[in-house]
Amino acid sequence: MSDQPAVFTLKQGTLPLLISIPHAGTHIPDDVAATMTPDARFVDDCDWHLERLYGFAQTLGASVLVPSHARYVIDLNRPPDNENLYPGQDTTGLVPVDTFDKAPLYPAGGLPDADEIARRRDLYWRPYHDALAREIARLKDAHGRVLLWEAHSIRSHVPRFFDGRLPDFNFGTSGGVTAAPGLAEALAARAAAHGAYTAVANGRFKGGYITRHYGVPETGVSAVQLELAQITYMDETRPYAYDDAKAAHVVPLLETLVRDALAYR
Repeated sequence: MSDQPAVFTLKQGTLPLLISIPHAGTHIPDDVAATMTPDARFVDDCDWHLERLYGFAQTLGASVLVPSHARYVIDLNRPPDNENLYPGQDTTGLVPVDTFDKAPLYPAGGLPDADEIARRRDLYWRPYHDALAREIARLKDAHGRVLLWEAHSIRSHVPRFFDGRLPDFNFGTSGGVTAAPGLAEALAARAAAHGAYTAVANGRFKGGYITRHYGVPETGVSAVQLELAQITYMDETRPYAYDDAKAAHVVPLLETLVRDALAYR
């Protein structure tokens, strides 16, 4: 019997709401890990603890989709052809070759070749996206509409991608294309009104491949990405501990935001 985890877990809900957490995985298969540098084992760029932070989702009635494998294996939020979603800006690819801090993930001369990238795409990327598409279709058939909530988090300081400190709540709808007009702005206003957090709509993080590919409001499928600064709920240095006190403050607001997005017209 294989000791490899399933590629993803899907917990189906009853509301027209699907929460996708594509960067929550931490597993690196032994055959892949053997080709990587020691830095890879820390999976530093994981969206840590989001399944726990969004623990309210199932009680709420949402479907929740979570992968097992780390983004260092393959990035589920990148296009299958590895097109750069942020032209002119530094970013990581479909199969990342370095960390957010630019530490190499592979030794010199050991980067994955085209065949290896295709293999990982078939083994890990496609099953997640097939599940995502099927669940969207199921919910749309049942309700006539679906909200896809893309849950992400990142360290509050990553000079490679942005200057200074990132706002706490970063909502993206690809400039208003993937959801109803004004939704991202309304969510940012709600988060800012809380008083303890900063928020922005369609700033540095406008939504990755999943948001842009699946969010087509005219077909009944809306998508919004939230990139949450990790400083709001955890320790941003190794071993990346969950901070219960911080999380206790942010979770009720997260639930309110998800409810607001679901009700928005």
